[in-house]
Amino acid sequence: MAYFLQQLVNGLVLGSIYGLIAIGYTMVYGIVGMINFAHGEIYMLGAFLALIAFVALSAIGLSSVPLTLVIVLVVAVTFTAAWGWTVERVAYRPLRNSPRLAPLISAIGVSIFLQNFVQLTQGARSKAIQPVLRGGVTLYGGGDGGFAVTISWLQIFIVVFTTVLMIGFTLLIARTSLGRAQRACSQDLKMASLLGIDVDKTISTTFVIGAALAAVAGMLVTLYYGVIDFFIGFLAGIKAFTAAVLGGIGSLPGAMLGGLLIGLIEAFWSGYAAAEYKDVAVYGILVLVLTVRPQGLLGRPMIEKV
Repeated sequence: MAYFLQQLVNGLVLGSIYGLIAIGYTMVYGIVGMINFAHGEIYMLGAFLALIAFVALSAIGLSSVPLTLVIVLVVAVTFTAAWGWTVERVAYRPLRNSPRLAPLISAIGVSIFLQNFVQLTQGARSKAIQPVLRGGVTLYGGGDGGFAVTISWLQIFIVVFTTVLMIGFTLLIARTSLGRAQRACSQDLKMASLLGIDVDKTISTTFVIGAALAAVAGMLVTLYYGVIDFFIGFLAGIKAFTAAVLGGIGSLPGAMLGGLLIGLIEAFWSGYAAAEYKDVAVYGILVLVLTVRPQGLLGRPMIEKV
């Protein structure tokens, strides 16, 4: 039971990070109906910006952990959001009325460009930082030499922070003018434009928000694992895309649910079976779910009006 609880904690933490990345995928698809395959590299860029900010603040002798986290978050989110805006302007807006294959190829090109750009500027070797948040609490067990279920302060921070972001983002979509504009654009871009909504601004803002959430996930991964490289965006991007599809592409709660499920599947499969095959298990369960429910767990069937 103690080992099961420990894997549950690990899976929830990892799934929270996947959920943040998956939201970016599902937001873009919900509005423009296209998959942003450069989103994984945006997340990777956020992780590297966070690492650079951590190293710079450590070099100047800043010792306050809360202040360090705030500064790193602002730096990562600001620059990564700018990249998200640039991707929309360069790779998507000129091809918005083109066949869907054209912006898909353009997004893949941006993904390859960002991956190679980071490799050339930062090097191909893995980069590491010292732990920023140390310590934790014991939740269960540990007596008489038994297995102890522990949760670190960093894991608590990740779960609480992602939960707050999800609540705030849900309120943003449900109760603000931006959220209403996004929902209108997801229904019909042309009609939304005729009703006075600035479609270009709404779509650009959506890309910016998705990139900002990816930057947060990149910072959390940098804190959690302490080691990153230029290739982390590809693997995390594929898993986050899988999470979005599993939960129901276009559904924000579905994206978070899918992320949590992916994290739990990875954690339990690694803990009770061969860790080398955890990705096979994730995609196998995805195929099984989509065979039974093609629209995903929380998605709605597409109804075509004729």
